[in-house]
Amino acid sequence: MIKEITVKELNTERFIQEKVEGIRAAVGEGMAINALSGGVDSSTVTMLGHRALGDQLKTVFIENGLMREGEPEQVAGFFQDLGVKVEIVDAREEFFSALNGITDPEEKREAIRQTFYSTVFGRIVRESGAKYLLQGTILTDVDETVAGIKRQHNIFEQLGIDPEKAFGYQIMEPLIQLRKDGVRVIGKALGLPSELFERIPFPGPALAARVIGEATPERIETVRKATVIVERLLKDTGAFQYMGILHEDRVTGMRDGRRDFGQQIEVRCWESVDARTATPTRLPFETLEQLANDIIGEVPGVVSVTYNIGRKPPSTIEAV
Repeated sequence: MIKEITVKELNTERFIQEKVEGIRAAVGEGMAINALSGGVDSSTVTMLGHRALGDQLKTVFIENGLMREGEPEQVAGFFQDLGVKVEIVDAREEFFSALNGITDPEEKREAIRQTFYSTVFGRIVRESGAKYLLQGTILTDVDETVAGIKRQHNIFEQLGIDPEKAFGYQIMEPLIQLRKDGVRVIGKALGLPSELFERIPFPGPALAARVIGEATPERIETVRKATVIVERLLKDTGAFQYMGILHEDRVTGMRDGRRDFGQQIEVRCWESVDARTATPTRLPFETLEQLANDIIGEVPGVVSVTYNIGRKPPSTIEAV
């Protein structure tokens, strides 16, 4: 049983000191490695790891082909300004090969898990000689996996998986007692700029979690273009999270007075504190109209745009 540390209970200075000492004691004179995605959790654990280990921590950004537009370069640039070197590893071919033909949500998550931890990261770990992987798992990830809501790709022990036996390295999770609001507090205290610690959450499976059905390069590109528009138009709402979802079925539309079968994008925008519960943001209808006009006008093949108004629970923040 993991003991939760709430924001009210969180002593920021003591938490950071204890985690830094724990990481140093575990790694000793060896090397550790971590994968940075640019999300709040991975950014915070990167700064925590570098405070503890300095050059003993190798930070990589896995370019899996599933990220938002320009994300690898943008994130690497943020951390370069913070004095942290980030190596971008191109693994697009491995991930799309693993996802080929898969439509089931759990099978997609498992394909991403195996490709990330076994194929891609396993290779990087072997080449670097690292014995530890530092990652930003938080308590909500554990809760949703154990409850069977969705299997988060970064959960192992709670599913009876021994990472050292399965992949050849140990995993350290210094943020696992916190939820998203607590992670933001720690990230700020570690010196992350607001552009990083206040970023909206982004899922581990990245845009594959926003494509219902098969996550092909073409379908990922469609949802990537929609994501640019959604984030542009909703960035000033103050919402907890917002996204575009690509549906699987073709829908009937009209163009130039003729029937046109096309694709449907569902927009989601959420109010939440820690992602355990969420309610849809009451966006002005003018904003919804602008979303629809821009997505249909700028994303090839889209003929329909909808807005999700279901609460969490029973809905979930991400679609897949």
